Amino acid sequence: MSAAHLVLDLALTIRHDGRGGVADDLDAPEGLTRWVAEHREALAAAGASLDGFAADAAGLTAVRELRRAVRALFARAVRPGEPSPADAHRLLPPGEAVARLDEAAAHVPVVPRLTWPGAGEPQVTYAPAAPAAHVGLLTAALARAAMTFLASPDRARLRACHAPRCVRYFLKEHPRQEWCKPSCGNRARVARHHERHKP
Repeated sequence: MSAAHLVLDLALTIRHDGRGGVADDLDAPEGLTRWVAEHREALAAAGASLDGFAADAAGLTAVRELRRAVRALFARAVRPGEPSPADAHRLLPPGEAVARLDEAAAHVPVVPRLTWPGAGEPQVTYAPAAPAAHVGLLTAALARAAMTFLASPDRARLRACHAPRCVRYFLKEHPRQEWCKPSCGNRARVARHHERHKP
């Protein structure tokens, strides 16, 4: 999983709840513990080996604050388009969002490690320069993934989905893609049809 997909998956923990509202997959420490388990390999590649990770309230708050910074910078990245309606009314100022990423990334310095298995290709991974707490490893890895993505050409493909009730960001995969997934496209077409045929 690339840095883009890791940080996009973090942003997508805020989603439509299916009933007209917004759901947060990180609403409790158990949600963060589950999310980390699902992303263990990508986090390890980003320098955060989190075997046995169990989130607590402080860790949850740290990750949610980092996610808030990421979503604010995603909103900036999609300009002149509109940001996700989930947080358009409560975005952090861009300077504050960048400062949060910088601060989180600096918590755990990393060093590159080269591995080269006998029959395989060499790979560079990143490991903490010194022992660090799980939550520090997690937020630092996520902040660095966000920085890598936002400074990459992939940032130009980032879009906010504006289908009815959707609050997701997505990477535009082809020129005609307007929504994050086909079901959002269907909802948007149905909404346009109803709007045109209103009495």
